[in-house]
Amino acid sequence: MSKPTILILCTGNSCRSHLAEGILRSAIADECIIASAGSKPAGYVHPLAIKVMAEIGIDISAHRSKHMDDFLDQSVETVITVCGNADQACPIFPGQLNRHHWGFDDPAHATGTEEEQLVVFRRVRDEISKVFTAYACGRLDQAKAN
Repeated sequence: MSKPTILILCTGNSCRSHLAEGILRSAIADECIIASAGSKPAGYVHPLAIKVMAEIGIDISAHRSKHMDDFLDQSVETVITVCGNADQACPIFPGQLNRHHWGFDDPAHATGTEEEQLVVFRRVRDEISKVFTAYACGRLDQAKAN
């Protein structure tokens, strides 16, 4: 049986969706295929997102910014949007059974020194971690029960 795909969407696919992808992939191990994309991809993964994930031992340096349309011909079991714009622009994907929206501030809009921006990136990372780790625990518990 093939593993279900969970697709995490935000507008730019440069920060929040990559934070969530890295955290969920780490928490759920090999139970699912985890991917992220954007409705208007920025074309890069924000360097401060890579930095704050490395601080917690998760390497997202090889991630790349992708368009959500790249997944329209794939079976996607669950779609999770992490920003309001992506939630509004989100299509229905083939095989989609679940859709969740958990909005987070966009750390890419943080201003100030790099250290001040890092404070925002860490806060958003930690908020995403709480939500996505709890989601992963629920999925793993459900899988054990079935």
